[in-house]
Amino acid sequence: MSTTERRDGVDLTNLDQPLTPEARATKRDLIDYLDAVADRMLPGLTGRPLTVLRVLRGRAPFMQKNIPKYTPDWVRTVPIWAEASHREVNYALCDDRRTLLWLANQRAVEFHPTLGLAENIYRPTHLILDLDPPGDDDFAAVVAVAHLVRRALADSGLAGAVKTSGAKGIHVFVPIDSSDGATPVEDVAAATRALAVRTEALDPELATTAFIVQDREGKVFVDSTRAGGATVAAAYSPRLRPGTPVSFPVDWSDLDYVSPSDFTIHTAIDVLAGRDPWAETMPRPQRLPPDLIEQGRAIPVARVAAMHEGKRRARARRRTDNQ
Repeated sequence: MSTTERRDGVDLTNLDQPLTPEARATKRDLIDYLDAVADRMLPGLTGRPLTVLRVLRGRAPFMQKNIPKYTPDWVRTVPIWAEASHREVNYALCDDRRTLLWLANQRAVEFHPTLGLAENIYRPTHLILDLDPPGDDDFAAVVAVAHLVRRALADSGLAGAVKTSGAKGIHVFVPIDSSDGATPVEDVAAATRALAVRTEALDPELATTAFIVQDREGKVFVDSTRAGGATVAAAYSPRLRPGTPVSFPVDWSDLDYVSPSDFTIHTAIDVLAGRDPWAETMPRPQRLPPDLIEQGRAIPVARVAAMHEGKRRARARRRTDNQ
């Protein structure tokens, strides 16, 4: 391993190694891109426990939550109890350029911060709808559903910002006003479910809230499960996909004219042209309407409903097989 460059006190190594054969990018490309967007990207990472997708030579890509033992002591961290694994996880907090460069040198390609800050990751600062296409070539359908989401938001007195996920879908963010105290995560989750249902109702031939893939019938899935301690790909984060696309903010008026492949670590800087569209298009924090929350409370949680439905179908299959 050779140190070929040093930035902000971080030794950068093996810069000419490819990330993956399909990435069409080297480690230097990754670091140069993240360095160039640091001022735009860091506001969405600061203070939020971070999960990264790393890609090391000779190993399959893996999601990393717990920081490695060799992490420098100047990297801010926060311990959080993980109920699922019954252990404490030490997350990195990517609050500055130096930490971002260090993570990039560790071949961290994707950056997935929590929706809540480190003080309470279960207090989301944004309501998020994640739109997933039925197939790889259905981005136009996702865009159409994104416009439905915007209508549902407007009908509810809300506004959101939109970005490509960097994969096949779209993320819609609605900043939440909690100035007079925390908005309970249950209320955020309920409002998210209600907005998903309202979106589906605007065009049920195009949009669906069906959590079980087989029930989606080729429609765009309006995912309302991004709440609680969930994470989401940060704005400007690269994604480990062919060509290394990035999750890129888009003006609503431009959404019909873009493709996720338009924004990669090679092209995004030129497209930005000195702007920060995520900061420019993000509305001010908003209060969630009580009627939206009330409607959502009556809607079953998608994952729980899908689990019960899966068990019901399994029982039905067993009864059929035993007849």
